[in-house]
Amino acid sequence: MSHTATRPGELNHQVELVINGMTCASCAARIEKKLNRLAGVTASVNYATEKARVSYADGVALEDLVATVARTGYTAELPTEAPPDAGTDGTEFRTLWERLVGSAVLAIQVIAMSMVAMVPGLRVPHNFESLSLFLTAPVVAWGAWPFHRAAWRNLRHGAVTMDTLISLGVLVAFLWSCYAWFVGSGGFITLHEAVPSGDRARLGAHHNRVYFEVAAGVTVFLLAGRYIEARSKRRAGAALRTLLHLGASDVAVLRDGQEIRIPIEALVLGDEFVVRPGEKIATDGEVVAGSSTVDEGMLTGESVPIEVKAGSAVTGGTVNASGLLRVRACRVGAQTRLAQMAQLVAEAQSGKAKVQRLADRVSAVFVPIVIAFAMLTLGVWLAIGATVGTAFAAAVAVLIIACPCALGLATPTALLVGTGRGAQLGILIKGPEVLESTRRVDTVLLDKTGTVTTGAMTLLDVLPAVGEDADEVVCRAAAVENASEHPVASAIAAGGRQRLEKLPAVVGFRSVRGLGVQGEVDGVVVLVGRPAWLAEQCSVPIPQDVMAAAAAEETQGRTVVAVAWDGRLRGLLSVADTVKPGSAEAVRQLRALGLTPVLLTGDNETVARSVAAQVGIDTVIAGVLPEGKVQQVRRLQQAGRVVAMVGDGVNDAAALAQADLGLAMGTGTDAAIEASDLTLVRGDLRVVADAIRLSRRTLHTIKGNLFWAFGYNVAALPLAATGLLNPMIAGAAMAFSSVFVVSNSLRLRSFRPLTPSAR
Repeated sequence: MSHTATRPGELNHQVELVINGMTCASCAARIEKKLNRLAGVTASVNYATEKARVSYADGVALEDLVATVARTGYTAELPTEAPPDAGTDGTEFRTLWERLVGSAVLAIQVIAMSMVAMVPGLRVPHNFESLSLFLTAPVVAWGAWPFHRAAWRNLRHGAVTMDTLISLGVLVAFLWSCYAWFVGSGGFITLHEAVPSGDRARLGAHHNRVYFEVAAGVTVFLLAGRYIEARSKRRAGAALRTLLHLGASDVAVLRDGQEIRIPIEALVLGDEFVVRPGEKIATDGEVVAGSSTVDEGMLTGESVPIEVKAGSAVTGGTVNASGLLRVRACRVGAQTRLAQMAQLVAEAQSGKAKVQRLADRVSAVFVPIVIAFAMLTLGVWLAIGATVGTAFAAAVAVLIIACPCALGLATPTALLVGTGRGAQLGILIKGPEVLESTRRVDTVLLDKTGTVTTGAMTLLDVLPAVGEDADEVVCRAAAVENASEHPVASAIAAGGRQRLEKLPAVVGFRSVRGLGVQGEVDGVVVLVGRPAWLAEQCSVPIPQDVMAAAAAEETQGRTVVAVAWDGRLRGLLSVADTVKPGSAEAVRQLRALGLTPVLLTGDNETVARSVAAQVGIDTVIAGVLPEGKVQQVRRLQQAGRVVAMVGDGVNDAAALAQADLGLAMGTGTDAAIEASDLTLVRGDLRVVADAIRLSRRTLHTIKGNLFWAFGYNVAALPLAATGLLNPMIAGAAMAFSSVFVVSNSLRLRSFRPLTPSAR
């Protein structure tokens, strides 16, 4: 539950309720309708996840929300910290399995005897229809009890649902068979009367008027469908449960110099804890001591472990692969990266796309229409002179075949699997509405720094003067720059440390802002800075060929630093923000998806075009401030383009929010991540193409599911109404349609990324 400060009257609170008792999409639609009738409340109920996301204003009590759900005929409770799948392993799930097995054992015998009775020459069991009645009664009363209970509960609240259709169909088939057996034209055959084996015509005619096997068979098929559906929904939500279980359960924390193992819930900010090889890192933190490699694959999808040492940031839920680490806790509880990822996935799975809202509206009015259509079917058959048995068979088939369960499962199951698979690959989809955007995107704006490039300056080249040693030039410059906090200085210092394990000490360090630095190293005053500064203010002569070399480096988007001591230029250092290894491949992947990449940056034109040339981008928009990035997004949108924006910094947040689809690098700032629609946990630009592919495939699966669900009902209803569909076959087909939709959604689990290192 979250609370945010907003203006009075706004929906400034949000809670997620766990709903119990829903059996179909119509149930979800009824609960949603009731909640939305409350003043200051907006709710979205998801049948697949069995949750309701409720936004509400000040003055609305949580007890009122729970009571409203209860008045609708269901129960609601606030979510707990426990994993959300207990019901699938609990008593209710086991009871469903027991009902299925028990009903199947009885129904198989009834169906077998029914088939034998219709085949000439086969021996009919004595009083087989009496046995059918006794075997079917437990199936109808006990096996189908969940359908009857749900139908009665909804009827008490003045509503009809898909359970109403099922319960009504099963009861009508059973009660009509009892009537035909005891009272109808076959009533002269009593329960205790032996049926002569030679009287086949009479027996066959009588059997055509009873449907014990239909009542039993339909119940078994529907129970089987519910059971498979429950198992499939569990598999669909497996990725979210995996995220929830990734975290460590306890941690070895250091208190007063002693190592104490405590529950993870007791860990507080600032605590230092020990992580041994093979253990999970308990929470987000900073390495205080030790070095190791850490496997982040469970969170990022990256299969290659990363190296960490003192000062490195680590993420809770990742695995320490080798050395012993001491870590200081920087984030705990709901603030950790893992918890936020799980929350994002849960919110995406509980939302609804536009196509699902259409399906919900159809489901809400479908059941009453079907009941009316079944009554019409019965009346028409009787009006044209058909027997009561034939008329009832057609009406029952209509009731059973029409259950739009598949319609209610079409979108949420695909969302469950698609967002879950995305989480496994380090792609967090914030909501189902995002899927609609990915289909239409044709232009991708890429921020440069931190997105296409590493965002960190690196020493790329050393150009020593004639007669000078390159290593000496770098190490002396690095020693002086090591005392500076400038990004260029950090790059030079890092380059020096690669050549020399320990840099020389510096005496008399002085910095001239924006121009350079100086300091004494090994008794020599070393100057490091812009060539023009050394020439004009430090009286260091710069040869023309050196100036030409510096200009050539700058045309490639690099920053050139001159190094001098004893009044002579000793060499040039070339520093630049390097392109990420996978950026060029990412651009090719985006083009293969039919997208036009554009480099959008606040950097100067020369640097921007140099980076664009390296990765294969033709269009460059450079020198734009944060508000300018928003204007560029709007300009493209006004020109009819559907724009995706990829960024990582605070300066990208407004543009990410303005774009039709915002994608934030998970290595970036919180502001950028909050403003985006998709978060890419890894800093690899190639994941952008994977994210768009996965989103498009999920949307394609949703549309395929809806097409099947709608098409199934449209095609099957006329067959049932015209008597071409046996009620038992109708039950099997209806159950199969739901299983098909869920199974089709599960195919998303096999989605494979283009990025080779991803899992």
